[in-house]
Amino acid sequence: MSHRLHRLFALAVLALSLNACANADASWVELAGHRFAVEVAADEASRTRGLMFRDELPANHGMLFVFEREEPLAFWMKNTRIPLDILYFDAERRLVSAAENTPPCSAGNRCPNYPSKGMARFTLELNAGTARQLDIQPGAELVLSPDININP
Repeated sequence: MSHRLHRLFALAVLALSLNACANADASWVELAGHRFAVEVAADEASRTRGLMFRDELPANHGMLFVFEREEPLAFWMKNTRIPLDILYFDAERRLVSAAENTPPCSAGNRCPNYPSKGMARFTLELNAGTARQLDIQPGAELVLSPDININP
């Protein structure tokens, strides 16, 4: 029985190690010296869905939207249940503008748009208040983890 228990323990340790490795490889971004785990929305379907219908966004998490080219962007909070900061970055990953503390919206197609104030290629959504807490300023650089494909 002890040999079987030892094998089960070894399998449990292996499973935990593999889980830790998987989490270490998760996509991330760094902004103002702070690292956020991110989900990457790099295709039309995932960008359209975004953070809709979610009841929470864990602390130090966000969603990074990657677009094919730099252009004026606008986001809305349709079917989004959590307040967010929407941060727009240009092709060099410099902050162009931010829509801070955007409220949830259940008004369907009547939800307001939050446009970028310049050309943007990346959008980062974080929990509302994060940009102010970190004192994010225009021109701040967004650093992407190596696994994020910026050429979808």
